This record gives sequence, structure tokens and C-alpha cells, in this order.
Amino acid sequence: MFLIDMRKTTRQIIGATGVAEILQNARNILGTTKGTVPLDRTFGVRMRFLDRPLPEAMAEYTGEIIAELQAQEPRLQVVSVSFADKPDDAVEGRLYPLVTISIQGA
Repeated sequence: MFLIDMRKTTRQIIGATGVAEILQNARNILGTTKGTVPLDRTFGVRMRFLDRPLPEAMAEYTGEIIAELQAQEPRLQVVSVSFADKPDDAVEGRLYPLVTISIQGA
């Protein structure tokens, strides 16, 4: 099991392979708004939940995370999704997903 914590920033590893590649791909998917990649408008997560009440936004975002990660990176399986606050951003209502995944063969 691996935890992807979107509160933390990480560097891109050029030529990553194996587990590192899958984790990097998952972070890239989670950190990209669908429609913003010029040659692949389907890449990323839709942000339809913006400006919705927090419980509704969390539920919709969770569904988007699961659907997009499993569709765009089939080597992983989403085990759980939760959200953490970043104290400095709590007032602004930002959501930071904590996604636990399992990787086939790892």
C-alpha cells in the first residue's frame, strides 16, 4: 500500500520506472485539471465540485479521484480516499486528497 499526499510537493523524475513511475503518474493525474493539457484534454480530474458545500464537494471529488486514477493508470487500485487540511489554507476551504493505493505486483 502506498499513500499519495497531495499536501506535499515532489519533483518529477525523468525516466522513472516501476513503482516510482506509477506513483508519479498518479500525482500528475491528481494535480491536473481535466481540459488543461493541450494534446490530451481528457487527462486529469474534473473540478466540477468547486464552490459546492464541503460534504458535497468531498463526495464528488472522491468519485472523480477513484474513476480517473483507475481509468488513466490501470496498474493501480484505489484503496481509500480521505482529505486533510493544510492549516494555512483552511480558511479558503481547499481540499487536499490523501489517496491510499495498491499496485499490482508490488
